[in-house]
Amino acid sequence: MKYTNKDVDLENGLKREWLITNGIGGYASSTVVGANTRRYHGILVAPIAPPARRCVLCSKIDEAIEINGRTYPLYTNLGKNYVSDGYKRLYSFEKEYIPIYTYVVQGVTIKKFICMQYGKNTTCILYNIQNANEKVKLKLAPIVNFRDFHSMSTASEFDVKQEVNGRKVKIVMGESDAHPIFFYASDGKYIEHKDDVYRNMYYPEEERRGFPAEENHAVPGVFEIELAPEDTKAITMVCSMEANIEEIDARNVISREIVRISTELYDSYLVEDKDSVEYRQLMKNFIIASDNFLVKRPSFGLDTIIAGYPWFLDWGRDTLIAFEGLLLIPRRFEKAKSVLKCLVKNMRYGLIPNGYAELDSTPLYNSADAALLLFDVVKKYVDYTKDYTFVQEELMGKMTKIIEAYTIGIEEDNNHIFMDDDFLISCGDGTIQNTWMDAKIRDKAVTPRNGKAVEINAMWYNALCVMQELCSKFGQKEEAKDYAKVAEKVEESFAKAFYNPKKKCLYDVVGDPKVRPNQLFALSLSYPVLDPASDIAKEVFETVTKKLKNPYGLKTLAKGEENYVDVYEGDPVKRDSSYHQGPTWPWLMGLYYNAFCRILQAEKRKDRRKELEDELNQFVEEVEEVFEEELEHGRTVGNIAEMYDSMPPQLAKGTTAQAWSVAEIFRIIIKGKYHK
Repeated sequence: MKYTNKDVDLENGLKREWLITNGIGGYASSTVVGANTRRYHGILVAPIAPPARRCVLCSKIDEAIEINGRTYPLYTNLGKNYVSDGYKRLYSFEKEYIPIYTYVVQGVTIKKFICMQYGKNTTCILYNIQNANEKVKLKLAPIVNFRDFHSMSTASEFDVKQEVNGRKVKIVMGESDAHPIFFYASDGKYIEHKDDVYRNMYYPEEERRGFPAEENHAVPGVFEIELAPEDTKAITMVCSMEANIEEIDARNVISREIVRISTELYDSYLVEDKDSVEYRQLMKNFIIASDNFLVKRPSFGLDTIIAGYPWFLDWGRDTLIAFEGLLLIPRRFEKAKSVLKCLVKNMRYGLIPNGYAELDSTPLYNSADAALLLFDVVKKYVDYTKDYTFVQEELMGKMTKIIEAYTIGIEEDNNHIFMDDDFLISCGDGTIQNTWMDAKIRDKAVTPRNGKAVEINAMWYNALCVMQELCSKFGQKEEAKDYAKVAEKVEESFAKAFYNPKKKCLYDVVGDPKVRPNQLFALSLSYPVLDPASDIAKEVFETVTKKLKNPYGLKTLAKGEENYVDVYEGDPVKRDSSYHQGPTWPWLMGLYYNAFCRILQAEKRKDRRKELEDELNQFVEEVEEVFEEELEHGRTVGNIAEMYDSMPPQLAKGTTAQAWSVAEIFRIIIKGKYHK
């Protein structure tokens, strides 16, 4: 993915972002033109307690070239009423494995490569410089901070303590003695600045989100590197929390990162020598994008999945929805086992954590669906791996306890989860966000969905059926019979409770006739609670297709329903009020694809089956076309956003890169088109 100065002007360059990560929750991110437009942007955003407590340590490196006494900025920064003009010297930007900027100034070419060291809070920048001019000087000014990545620095001065040892600099900001920032340049000299502050860096994306939009940073000094006429140099600039920073070679970091990702691609068995160039590139894009979300929780010694960048941590629900796409399809089976262990490590009350608090990693249990989704993931895991031993030894006991807890009831943490007399699961009280539609304003859930939610009960039925299958596999015949009996009761009650003949679909919650996409869970899981061959199943699918589907996903609420909103925008209250009230979410396409496959498989008429096959192929082709364009020219180069407006032009909103968006879109393309 490459942009030249002919392709991207300032306006469009500010709208396109890039992201790279380090495998422990840290990241670097900015825009195609190099200007930070969010408080979350930074060249080093590092987790102090990986993957949590993320802090902006270095906002950016401002580069400039001095030629014959005249200084030409290469950086682009925004103020309320000005723009520095480095973008005018940007010749091209490209991003495959890593972002690469190329600048051309008065016969001097500077190529800048940015890469994070895997497993470390370190960002390396390699400058390849070709000087076809007089004697020139490259100036590199770190713009630093030490703040929580959700906050903003408005101080008029900063307490900066520096230790300078040649080209190695140790910086302590304020009282953060335990977490110094190190900078190192492989050439030149460092000139220390006193009390230098970059004032009023402007973040238009924060202003659009209803937040303060100007920030101050410290400028501790500048590295200056001289080049003789006709000279060529490769210069390493490193920003890190590692004290041995002078031992880090950016070229080695870059080459190791490319090898690491290439090995992931090779080990996935998704490509062969005979495959087309286009297909190989698609698979490479998938592996690069998906790798961003796979991180370690060192305190657990286990792998987990970041839900989305820049602001989410690892969420249980998101992990489970993204599991097949990120881990099973690319054959990351050892990581898959580690993620499953991580999910059940802190299980309580029959619930797996829906997430962990940013500051202290306290497990959060505000979810009725995460524990039930585990069963479908385990089913898929054994379908891919045949590794029943791991499931029997590590998971079966936990899964049994989940079923027991849902049966007798879970009152802890105000979840109010219980099996009713009709064998259906009820949950919620209006203050707890128990389902994925989890927006909350103050102490009130925006979409509480109290009572018997459609997807919770579809998951409940599926969980019982998976347990029946596993118990039969493990020789637990009586237990298998017991699960089968309860599953039969659930199936009977589900059909009676959820069918809405007036709208020809399923109630979102028993008694709630709003048309939402959650009903697709009844057709999309390993064991669908609705018979895919039934008229009701076909009506559900047709209603969802007609009222919710669009090129970027499924709407979260049908147009015409109360509180429907087309566009996700405004201050936090306005955005939270609309979060699941109409905007389009790409991951829901995965449910739609599964349901489509189920209905196709159940169709007995040859002529209709052929029609459905053609329609399914067309759907997959459309998904590939839309999201290939999004990867190339969308908001985040090489990634897929959390959601989109439901009104044209359907702008990307929410997180700039979302795990389940990437996982489900690529799963549809890979399984639907290439690995049927």
